[in-house]
Amino acid sequence: MKQCLSGWRGIYLGLAWLGVFCLAPAQAAEGVPGGWSWRLPAGFAAPVVPADNPMSQAKVELGHYLFYEKRLSGNGQLMCASCHIQRLAFTDGRPVSRGSTGEYTARSAQALMNVAWNASYTWANPALTSLETQMSVPLFGENPVEMGVNDRNKQQVLQRLQADARYRRLFRQAFAQDAAPISWRNIIRAIASFERSMVSGNSRYDRYLQGRARLTAAELRGKALFFGEKAECFHCHGGFNFSDQTVSVKTRLEDMLFHNTGLYNLDGKGAFPEGNRGVYELTGLAEDMGKFRAPSLRNIAITAPYMHDGSLKDLPSVLAFYAGGGRKISQGSYQGDGRLNPYKSELIGNIDLSRQEQQDIIAFLGTLTDQQFLHQRALADPLRR
Repeated sequence: MKQCLSGWRGIYLGLAWLGVFCLAPAQAAEGVPGGWSWRLPAGFAAPVVPADNPMSQAKVELGHYLFYEKRLSGNGQLMCASCHIQRLAFTDGRPVSRGSTGEYTARSAQALMNVAWNASYTWANPALTSLETQMSVPLFGENPVEMGVNDRNKQQVLQRLQADARYRRLFRQAFAQDAAPISWRNIIRAIASFERSMVSGNSRYDRYLQGRARLTAAELRGKALFFGEKAECFHCHGGFNFSDQTVSVKTRLEDMLFHNTGLYNLDGKGAFPEGNRGVYELTGLAEDMGKFRAPSLRNIAITAPYMHDGSLKDLPSVLAFYAGGGRKISQGSYQGDGRLNPYKSELIGNIDLSRQEQQDIIAFLGTLTDQQFLHQRALADPLRR
């Protein structure tokens, strides 16, 4: 049964120009027609792919070019890869990102590896459950402006691609059944296909699990803490993708999980900064104040700064934050004791870690870096590799 998003949700997703946006039933992604097959790391179950956008090699190739295409932005100044840099696990190393017109986003750019297994997309929107729906936000969003595509320049952007012989060929190959293949719908489907091909599963920890690498004493102590009840890490960062929002053909997510970790408490009653209040901004429910998704911890050592707003500069700051049961801000406009936030997850208050234990967990997190993924030629700028 199709699930349709209409009304205010359709407007929020920036898809009003399409009318009503429907999510087609999903299909299992095993070997699929079109010259594409999944080559998954050990322990990875096959991802779920929308039935109306099956994987194909031609779509992945087209999406690869579009991901690195500045002409896809309204003013021709920004590409997807501007905020999602491969060597940084497709983050940008900034607290928040800068759009094509110079406007800044409210939240940090999330890593794109293993997004084929995400249950939801962006930091705090349970309605964005596919890459195809998520992509409308950076492409067409106006508050803030990211790629800056709008009703005034939408056709002009398409004309830029239509004037390029390479794109005319790539679109025909990827969408041979369409009389006019260069369209926004197909642009989104192609980029989503490329993003689903970004698979990271060859870290030293992965090789350790396969008996092909060793961990140091500190890394092993960190591993024991990470998966133990003292540090509580695995509750929100478990499974093969180190996230509690992971779905595959072998699982189904019964609850969409978002968490308040005690990062802010502006008024002593749980408030987060205006315009950055998590799931609460969609539901208006007090208990959703400050709730954000727990991202995957794969490649976490190279994706600083951290948290949804980039307000923690490095991993020692993150571990100290959790070990303290939240964050107390003593001065400035964000002053408040997040440790006392009434909506904070009960897991956070139970964490008690010494300085050495924090360092050991950081050592373990370093084993989750996948150098092959960070330098894989198949994901690099196709015009420069």
